Amino acid sequence: MKVCHLTSVHPRHDIRIFLKQCCSLVKAGYDTTLIVADGRGDEKIRGTNIIDIGARGNGRIGRMTKSVYGIYRKALEVDAEIYHFHDPELIPAGLLLRRKGKIVIYDAHEDAPRDIFSKSWIKPSLQETISIFIEHMEKYAGKRFNAIVAATPHINERFLNLGCVAVNINNYPVLDELYISANDRKTKKKDVCYIGLIAKNRGMFEMLKAVEETNVRLILCGTFSNDKDREIALSTAGWKNAVSLGQVSRQQVSQIMSSSMAGMVLYHLDPNHINAQPNKMFEYMSAGIPIIASDFPLWKRIVDEFDCGLCVDPMNSLEIRKAIQWIVEHPDEAEKMGRNGRRCVEERFNWDMEAKKLLALYQRMR
Repeated sequence: MKVCHLTSVHPRHDIRIFLKQCCSLVKAGYDTTLIVADGRGDEKIRGTNIIDIGARGNGRIGRMTKSVYGIYRKALEVDAEIYHFHDPELIPAGLLLRRKGKIVIYDAHEDAPRDIFSKSWIKPSLQETISIFIEHMEKYAGKRFNAIVAATPHINERFLNLGCVAVNINNYPVLDELYISANDRKTKKKDVCYIGLIAKNRGMFEMLKAVEETNVRLILCGTFSNDKDREIALSTAGWKNAVSLGQVSRQQVSQIMSSSMAGMVLYHLDPNHINAQPNKMFEYMSAGIPIIASDFPLWKRIVDEFDCGLCVDPMNSLEIRKAIQWIVEHPDEAEKMGRNGRRCVEERFNWDMEAKKLLALYQRMR
């Protein structure tokens, strides 16, 4: 069976879309295509045919018109039996594909209506109106798609309540991708790491303040959300204790995590964050290092139940600093937390288990 994944926003080698879903489908014998919009050309990698429609349109409006239409046209050329798209802006393309009699799956990575409130480029006076519009759009379209794949139980429950066919497929880590044996972790430095988009509402400034006037380094891997926040970060006192590596390979991510004493996931209390399950939290666990995480009820329940880290008020840099110092001063306890996290990933929070749900869904669509 020919299947086609579509994204106008995510990079071609996106972890959830390419590394997990497309590679799992190829392994199961599906003829798998991924259509992207990045201007880097076509390629075939790990069995997936990647088709590029060219660089995204200028600005967000351009992307949501030119790129979406281009992806729809290319999708028709592929003539797959199942289309699986990953961005809310592709909902119109998904509806058109349904009208053509295609099987269409919408992959909801985020709680899109609530995610609007964390978008700094949208005027606050417009956020509620846009959020309501997206809520209605997802409700209308979701019932017409063959299935919704939800990245968290919270998103899944929302779509089930709307009367949609929904399956929760969590964004848990690939089991052995980031893990390095215990012998290699004996050379740990006084480092803590943060992997992902470097942004104000993901705790960037609180993390920098926390390592200020300490002998601990903050290793940042990822791109800044905007130039303004980057300039402010560079001017902080904590920056002298930070190392910004930019976008790094997955192999480098593994090495950075294994040499760090803890992984940081300190999102602010935004509506879309409270019930989120950040991929990086489970990746830290998979790498066998303790977590320093926001004290949201869902996150705290996971961290406390499995004794795999510490939860703090993400807005309190002093509390974050104390957690970092505790990890540094109690290496044996911290190592035990890391082992606990790794064990629960092996037993529960891993992609192998989620891939089975994805393949079962595709089997039902046949």
